[in-house]
Amino acid sequence: MSGKIEAHLESLGITLPAAASPVANYVPFLRTGDHLFISGQLSKAIDGTLISGHLGDNLTVADGQAAARAAALNILAQVQLALGSLDSVAQIVRLNGFVAATPAFTDHPQVINGASDLMVEIFAERGRHTRAAIGVTSLPLGCAVEIDAIVKVAET
Repeated sequence: MSGKIEAHLESLGITLPAAASPVANYVPFLRTGDHLFISGQLSKAIDGTLISGHLGDNLTVADGQAAARAAALNILAQVQLALGSLDSVAQIVRLNGFVAATPAFTDHPQVINGASDLMVEIFAERGRHTRAAIGVTSLPLGCAVEIDAIVKVAET
């Protein structure tokens, strides 16, 4: 860790996980111009265990929020790897959140708040973003939440 945002993370007691390797034929991030696209990151805890299950079945909204927060930390690990420092983030532009849920579950936005709240906690106004919160029947490796991101990179 080296920058102001990394120091802020430390002051909050937040440790980023190691950036995950792809599980299929894609790249974890791609920069084009001043935008960085982060591939979907799973709800994997810092110890490497997957937060799995379905909202409305064996997971509560609070469990889902923790899963979304874990996915967001994995996004930040990819951003840090791609840019070298989280200080290079000019704006979190968009999060697309996918929630493994039963057909009757309708609190997807509350679940994805676990990621949105973290971005605002870390980046303040630069963390405010557009987003989607989508319910699905299943996600890779049985995880509860997957989130991708678009990040605007600061001019250097």
